Amino acid sequence: MAGGNGHEEHTKWVMVIDLDRCNGCGACVTACAMENNVAFVGEDENAYGRGMHWLRLQRYWEGEGDDLRVRYIPTMCQQCSNAPCEPVCPVYATLHSEAEEINLQVYNRCIGTRYCANNCPYIARTFNWFDYEWPEPLNFQLNPDVTVRRRGIMEKCTFCIQRIRRAEEDAKAEGREVYDGEVQPACAQACPTEAIVFGNWRDPNSRVRQLAASERAFKLEEALGTEPKVIYLAGGRHEF
Repeated sequence: MAGGNGHEEHTKWVMVIDLDRCNGCGACVTACAMENNVAFVGEDENAYGRGMHWLRLQRYWEGEGDDLRVRYIPTMCQQCSNAPCEPVCPVYATLHSEAEEINLQVYNRCIGTRYCANNCPYIARTFNWFDYEWPEPLNFQLNPDVTVRRRGIMEKCTFCIQRIRRAEEDAKAEGREVYDGEVQPACAQACPTEAIVFGNWRDPNSRVRQLAASERAFKLEEALGTEPKVIYLAGGRHEF
């Protein structure tokens, strides 16, 4: 198992989302925006398809008649092991972290070609059309651990890589491994129903490893061969 003492055995960060627990409240979307300095662009720009949220709630319906019910699928970058966005970037702004097996976005390399967004089957990337501003006192909400992106570059979910780094550094300083559950992305921390669980796949005792063994587990567009690291649990019996 990988931990704070080094990357001799690489960590594989995985997210499990129980769709039976998700009630579409949107707390994860708001928490993600606050943690990662995601701009709120307003109704008009959203109407043009220029929304900046890294996480969206997709709706679908199950059943019919009196049994019709709405369900939600929280969708973000799926952190593909075989990411179609990576080989098309001409400046290597989107690349794979071998240490954590996360698809990274290097903002100071990006030149805004949007090839990565065009090649992403999950529509998980957003493009900065403007230099968004946070006039006082709104600037105090910005997270100093996360870059404020500029106009003309792509951005996306990174599993809150800043929180992963902090947990790894704390564990290394204390001479131990990262505990299961010690790293919580903003979306998982804010979820009131605990529908989102995050952890190290290579820890056989981790919650994500146990939940992913469920018969309800599936991945979005798995037939494409992108090998996502976000695993969903279809509606059914709770396993938490």
